Amino acid sequence: MSSVASRDRVLIVLTSHGKLGDTGRSTGFYLPEVAHPWHVFTQAGLTVDLVSVQGGEPPMDGHDPADPVQQKFLEDPEMSAKLKSTPKPGEVDPSRYGIVFYAGGHGVMWDFPGNAGLAAIGRQVYEQGGVVAAVCHGPAGLVDLTLSDGSHLVAGKRVAAFTNDEEAAVGLTEVVPFLLADRLVERGAIHVPAPNFQANVIVDGRLVTGQNPASATGVAEAAVSVLREQEA
Repeated sequence: MSSVASRDRVLIVLTSHGKLGDTGRSTGFYLPEVAHPWHVFTQAGLTVDLVSVQGGEPPMDGHDPADPVQQKFLEDPEMSAKLKSTPKPGEVDPSRYGIVFYAGGHGVMWDFPGNAGLAAIGRQVYEQGGVVAAVCHGPAGLVDLTLSDGSHLVAGKRVAAFTNDEEAAVGLTEVVPFLLADRLVERGAIHVPAPNFQANVIVDGRLVTGQNPASATGVAEAAVSVLREQEA
């Protein structure tokens, strides 16, 4: 790792896209895939920061007031302030982070791929010995993440992501701009699916990915474990 600070900070990446294609429905980052990992990270003694594609307060989806972890996240004074005023990718110093975590929500399918700033964050965190993690649609942030040698981070690596079957099950196959699992395979990834909506966490070196919301806690736990292994 590049510094002591980078071992105790996590950067969670959020979408700024709030329109679900031409459905007339809203989307955004999926709150459970942020709140539950945040809980894991903070319980592990890590500090969590946020970044979003456009900065400011990003659109949110999936809020369940009956979920105490979501409520704790939203009511936490520090996280509430960070959520209302997220920086843009270019305003973030990747050297401060041991983990970058690409959270899901359908919005990411529109604004994570092709974003050079997000890719640069992931590249630097990975190349300085940190962990790159993503869950559900969050691996859209890995689609165009290339390393300094020009290779795709996911090339030759086992990954989990929201599956084609799951996209069909939620009726959005024709709405999303591409099918995430297919695009990752095109980039050289080895996609490892599990049954629909079942927890599935895949660890390949310092790349940790999860298939769906049920995988969010497990991805965070695995990311912390991999980070601790780098410290040993």
